[in-house]
Amino acid sequence: MIRQITKENIPECAEVIRKSFLTVAEEFGFTPENAPRFTAFAATEDRLYWQLESEHRLMSAYFEDGKIVGYYSLFLKGDGICELNNLCTLPEYRRNNIGEKLLLDSFAQAKKLGCSKMILSFVEENKRLRKWYEKHGFVHIGTEKFDFFPFTCGYMEIDIE
Repeated sequence: MIRQITKENIPECAEVIRKSFLTVAEEFGFTPENAPRFTAFAATEDRLYWQLESEHRLMSAYFEDGKIVGYYSLFLKGDGICELNNLCTLPEYRRNNIGEKLLLDSFAQAKKLGCSKMILSFVEENKRLRKWYEKHGFVHIGTEKFDFFPFTCGYMEIDIE
């Protein structure tokens, strides 16, 4: 079941994000030393509290047997654009369509919030993830290389209808 989280869920959400993104870090050789700002190392409870309370992000989680096993947030950027952040599923729950259910929920929530376009960023070198998003209608729109990441950031978008 997917539902919006409350402040009380933040510690569990932060743990789910870190554990989920750690598999990407391990696959591509990211460490706290070479990529301290990568999600696996930068998702803290304080950061999530700030995103919820100061940025007023919509945060949703997938609950299974009372436990959070997946998560995403939406950041309203203005002009009908929202940004999808931290869509993830715990490794042991992958291949059960939880990610897809969360993504489809994010589309529905974005529509309710008045968004007509959704954007996201990802590790460009993660070809499997890029194909997954393309399968769900996202279009690749560019890349950017930052000095503080040992990877290239890829950007995608989709029109929400």
